[in-house]
Parts: sequence; C-alpha cells; structure tokens
Amino acid sequence: MVYIISKRDGPHREQVAAKDFIQKNRSKIDAVANHLTGGRWQQLRNPTPPQQPQPSGKLWSTPSAAPKEAEPYVRISLNGRVVIADLASGRQLHFIGELKGKGQSRCLALATRSNGIFEPMDEDMYKALVDLEGASVCDEADEERLERIIAGRLGLNAIAKSVE
Repeated sequence: MVYIISKRDGPHREQVAAKDFIQKNRSKIDAVANHLTGGRWQQLRNPTPPQQPQPSGKLWSTPSAAPKEAEPYVRISLNGRVVIADLASGRQLHFIGELKGKGQSRCLALATRSNGIFEPMDEDMYKALVDLEGASVCDEADEERLERIIAGRLGLNAIAKSVE
C-alpha cells in the first residue's frame, strides 16, 4: 500500500486570503452590485416568493351560449360556388350549384347527380330553381341579379354586397 503525502493539506494561502477579503467587504460588494444592476442583484440573492391568488369565495360560471337562429342568405363565392350561408357565422348551410366556364361564358350548374355532385340539393329547392339551370352569368351585375333571383324563389332575404 502506498500513501501519498503532499507538502500542503487544505486550501492554499491565496484562496484563504481572497475568501477573507470578500467576507470583510461583503456589504460594499453588494452595494456596488445593486447599483450596477438597478437593485436586481438583491432580488436575485433574496428572492421573494410570488403571491398566491387568494380565493374570493365566489364561483363564476359562464352561461352556455344559446344557439342563434341562422340568418340564411345566397352567396356566390370567388371560385364560383353558389351556396346558402349563415350571415352571422359565414358557414355554408346548403350547396346550390356552381358557375362553370370562364369569363363571359359562365353558366349556372345546379347541384344535381347529373352534374356530378354526390350530395344533390333537396327536391323542393330543385323544383324552385330548375329553370335557372344553364343561366348565363357574364359579370358581377349578373351574379348579383342571380343571387337576388335565387333568394326570392327560396324566400330568403337578399343581402346587398358592400363595396369596400
């Protein structure tokens, strides 16, 4: 067995002197550190726990939102879909058809199985709109006119588009 004996056991003389110097001048070192950090040094050394919220004893409950009555209107979207949508939420309620073709040669194709639609419109709507199948829609004025005609036949309010 081998024992190693060193000249010095314990801390070095310089380390002891440095620790002693820091302990004697602790208050001045803290004052300078607080001054340089704007008081943050003291907050970091002595953190105060955040205040816990105090219970008030009141129970808050929010009433459930009553379902609002849908306000349907006819809308022709930019991609040519003709739908009945809810004015409040903007959600689609019924799919009426779509405008097929491009530019001046666009025409209305109702949502029927013969036009390739898997979920056709119900029979009452189809009977009210059957004569509009293939109606030509050349520009925005024709689109607005078509919206008014469909809304009138289905008993809906016509909504005028606002120009922004």
